[in-house]
Amino acid sequence: MGELLARATRGVDVDAPGAFFHVFLNLLNMVPWVALFWWNLVFVAVGLLLGWWRGRVVEGALWAWVLGPIGWIVIVLKPRRQPPPPLPR
Repeated sequence: MGELLARATRGVDVDAPGAFFHVFLNLLNMVPWVALFWWNLVFVAVGLLLGWWRGRVVEGALWAWVLGPIGWIVIVLKPRRQPPPPLPR
């Protein structure tokens, strides 16, 4: 924890008025954004596949995008979408 705190406050005067934002930006710079982006694409791809299987493609992608793997559970627990009845002639 001390190492994380030292990395977050590196180059920041803690008595300065804008110190919070500098610490916050230092913490954001430590986040692995590229890995998070690719994992999110994997989650959405699996959500698309599960949504296609359940007849809810867009809904599957949206749930996976918002909730990640938890969205997969949401789309699997929803009932299958029934095709509309044929139109009478």
